[in-house]
Amino acid sequence: MKPQQILPASVSHPGSKNRYTNPEVEPGPPHEALFFVLTYLDVFELLVMSEVCMPLRDAVSKDVLPWRNIIIERPLNSRLSDEILVQITTRAHGRLRTLALINCFKITDDGLQTIIEKNHLISKLHIPGCSGLTPEGIIRIVKTLSQHHNSLESLQINGIYSLKKEHLETISSHLQMNPPQQKPQPILYRHHRNSLTSRNKESRRMIDVDICPKCNEVRIVFDCPRATSKSGREQSFTHCRGCSFCISRCEECGRCVDDEEVEETLCSGILCTDCWLNLPKCCFCNKAYCKQHANQQCSSPDTTGFLCDLCNEKLEFTGN
Repeated sequence: MKPQQILPASVSHPGSKNRYTNPEVEPGPPHEALFFVLTYLDVFELLVMSEVCMPLRDAVSKDVLPWRNIIIERPLNSRLSDEILVQITTRAHGRLRTLALINCFKITDDGLQTIIEKNHLISKLHIPGCSGLTPEGIIRIVKTLSQHHNSLESLQINGIYSLKKEHLETISSHLQMNPPQQKPQPILYRHHRNSLTSRNKESRRMIDVDICPKCNEVRIVFDCPRATSKSGREQSFTHCRGCSFCISRCEECGRCVDDEEVEETLCSGILCTDCWLNLPKCCFCNKAYCKQHANQQCSSPDTTGFLCDLCNEKLEFTGN
């Protein structure tokens, strides 16, 4: 059934000639409120907005403010190349403050260097997982910023291949040319995991990686919540500090977990005994999912609890 057309009384009368059977309504300009939200959109949303109409396209391309903080993540990160990134950052007209490239593996040292040379005001440079970059290229970039007296507040380089202790020391030496920073805050495993999606939360340190005291490799070094509490002791702090390869940590509370404390889970996550006791269990195998994988639970029609995937498949098989 076609929807009825609402017409004025003067033309909808049966004796009158209806000239508005198929009116051609001219589209009006976009609402003024749309122009105010442009500064709150990410790069993907800005590019989509620029394809809506000519006024929005002009507003997106001519306004510098939305392009001062550029964050590239999924789904654009896999398509981003040096040429495309140069086109995007050019819209900031040299006033770029934040550049976050999350797992953009096509970006190279030369491409990023070109952008840095035209944007000396960058205070946050986040390039985790950009496997196309090299430690030598990052050193050159940091050196370029320090030579222009730029106060780089946050540098994230976790996931850069072949990053060694000497590279980190060279990067730190260039950063020390800037004004002194506050004492580094501890990095807790739980906070780091929750901030991986990048809407670019504030970094807790100037550099996200450090030298692990256990394996002496350059990785993210986590602190234990028990060690950073008021009742923590210096001996406990030294023992609990290390990368995720050297020290197992609970997915829920983030504290270090010994092999005897690890509870069996239905997922790849590690749980301590205290957190395991507070999580719901499968009605049949009495195992738990960590909260990160809680969406894998299957509701049980016979009980108030849930079923794990394995137990659910067994019940379906025996029911058939």
